[in-house]
Amino acid sequence: MIREAKKLVAQYHKEMDDTKIMNTNAVMRKFLAYDCKFYGVHPFNDLLGPDQISEAVYSPLRSAWEPIQRRQDIFIAGENELDGSCWVMSMGHYMGLFKNPWLDIQPTDRMCFLRYSEFYQILDGKISSIAFFCDLIGVMKQAGYDPLPPQTGASFICPGPKTNDGIIWADVPEVESKKTLDLVNRMVQDLEVLNQSGNDNCPPSYLAKTWHDDMVWFGPEGIGGSYTISSYQEQHQYPFREGLRDKTFNAHICRFAEGDYACFFGWPNLFNRAKGGFLGLPSGEQQAEMRVVDVFRRSGDKLAENWVFIDLPHWLNQQGLDIFARMRKIVKR
Repeated sequence: MIREAKKLVAQYHKEMDDTKIMNTNAVMRKFLAYDCKFYGVHPFNDLLGPDQISEAVYSPLRSAWEPIQRRQDIFIAGENELDGSCWVMSMGHYMGLFKNPWLDIQPTDRMCFLRYSEFYQILDGKISSIAFFCDLIGVMKQAGYDPLPPQTGASFICPGPKTNDGIIWADVPEVESKKTLDLVNRMVQDLEVLNQSGNDNCPPSYLAKTWHDDMVWFGPEGIGGSYTISSYQEQHQYPFREGLRDKTFNAHICRFAEGDYACFFGWPNLFNRAKGGFLGLPSGEQQAEMRVVDVFRRSGDKLAENWVFIDLPHWLNQQGLDIFARMRKIVKR
């Protein structure tokens, strides 16, 4: 079933990539269930059915970024450990010439990269759910507009796995997938224990239980990337934990592994309140949802790489900061 699910999504990608812009709806009607659920970052949010999804997301993207390529770094599938459903995950970049306005971001007529992660639930030979996470702040910055204060981590076009083996077609031993998922679950449980303890400054040895010392954390624009446990803690973990309070885990919708790779997303994953300092912003009383994707690579008995997508536009919107409205004002000046 997993192999067939991958073939279905690969064929969907091929026909979407080959199609003319006006045929996007037709391709999506062919592969998506009529009631396909869509979980998209703000401002897309919740959509239903191929026509809504095409008209709100993929047709405008393909009209603005032309010609467009999918540059895929990781392609895995597996059984969702939460309910036994079948999912496929694709991660990488869309790349194109940014020729026309998109989400009110002004075009550059230059090559532009949209970092993405897409999850597909497969049911009865159709795509029954899609989660589309992408880095919209990264596109704003490439267009010359930064809606946030300076970030703590590094800014760059995120690479794929160091091992160059993230696109998996061959069958892999189930025992390897189980090792990866068990390790990720132990790491998640360690973080939940931290949340409950209120300890926002755990030592490097705490992370070293499940992470290699030279781990790489590829965060979203607004936060940035970090290399090694100590730099990750200084540049992201401590600012995140110290700048947010009332951190509560909610749930994941999907969580699975294949070989050395694992991934999950939630809708939302967790709740928190701004204590002040996170993203360089002040405190607030609003309890806010945080939607997150994590993609992991295991090396041996520890995690080596982590690609993270956070729907920061949605989180910020709940704090009263509409970064799209702010960008429009910046552009007018």
